[in-house]
Amino acid sequence: MHVLYVHQNFPAQFGHIGAWLIDRHDYRCTFVTQAQKRVEGMELISYQPVSGATPQTPFLTRTFENCVGHAHGVYEALKPRRDLKPDLIVAHSGFGSSLFLRELFDAPILNFGEFFYRPRNCDMDFRPDTPAPESYRLRAYTRNAMIMLDMHNCNAAYTPTRFQRSLFPPEFHGKISCVFDGIDTSFFRRLPEPKRVVAGQTIDPGTRVVTYCSRGFEKMRGFDIFMKAAKRIYEQYPDVVFVVVGTDRICYGDAATERGNYPSLRERVLAEDDYDLSKFIFTGRIPPADLVNALSISDAHIYLTVPFVLSWSMMDALACGAVVVASDTDPVQEMITDGQNGFLVDYFDVEAIANKTLEVLRDPDAYSSVREEAVRFIQNGYSVEAILPQMVEMYKRVVKA
Repeated sequence: MHVLYVHQNFPAQFGHIGAWLIDRHDYRCTFVTQAQKRVEGMELISYQPVSGATPQTPFLTRTFENCVGHAHGVYEALKPRRDLKPDLIVAHSGFGSSLFLRELFDAPILNFGEFFYRPRNCDMDFRPDTPAPESYRLRAYTRNAMIMLDMHNCNAAYTPTRFQRSLFPPEFHGKISCVFDGIDTSFFRRLPEPKRVVAGQTIDPGTRVVTYCSRGFEKMRGFDIFMKAAKRIYEQYPDVVFVVVGTDRICYGDAATERGNYPSLRERVLAEDDYDLSKFIFTGRIPPADLVNALSISDAHIYLTVPFVLSWSMMDALACGAVVVASDTDPVQEMITDGQNGFLVDYFDVEAIANKTLEVLRDPDAYSSVREEAVRFIQNGYSVEAILPQMVEMYKRVVKA
């Protein structure tokens, strides 16, 4: 089978799937992307958006303008390549739309639906202390425009979690399967002899380690709440260090509101309270191997999120046998059963987050069964080995239909 993948970035959600299909099933995989990388065994075709939003474009339609520009760019890049003749087109709806590809190829389209935006009862209004601006709420409707077109146009779709599937309009549910991306547990695993060196700093053997990981330090992922909990933790348990992985980007939400008059939310949080910075190692962005090492020395991992796309980092932490203390929010509830493979705490309850983490730090060995169940949970239900056979069956089903 020949699968044509469409995504702005590479490898994103599809790269490891394509590599596995080539290696295990002798598939042919072609990747259409903006990236310039080259991967053995997989043809990459680069595209550039044909058009897009400008500063003069009304705010409410900018996302749609950009999506159309990407869809057109994908079309133009593939127009000279009708020789590809894929058996299946797999695209990330919203990050490289497949909308125009029916004009080029006689192949079924399977769309990955990551998120359907809602102005109420979801991520945008979850935090009353940071209400979304009116323009952001209105934009939520128009941000769905390309996603709706893709859903209407495709033969089938899938989401990685049931929570994400539930956000789409009911009329599309019959089209949408639920298949996770897959965690490579041969890579994301608890190292038997991890190095107690993070970002060039050595951590003493007796010092407890708490990890936190987010692509951007922002309120959607509860960075400010994490920092408040961290302060309470080190005040009660001084021999601890917090390994904080991520950058000062605000990937989601209104950056200006979150930062205020500061260059980043992190600097704002640090300025608004008195923190002992000797307790923190801010690593910045690190290679995946360094993340595995950090998670392998972690005594407790704090993960907080509003109702939004679940972070891969939480699943990576579970795969590495970390004791995860996570927010009791919809996407997390699907993965963590409180007391079995992790712990659920109220997103806003700083004391509860700190107290549960302190319980783990005071006697990490007492939570070995939680670590073991976390690893087992990922291996049995969400590892590459468990998920990719489901992915292949979905591909075959769509092609056959």
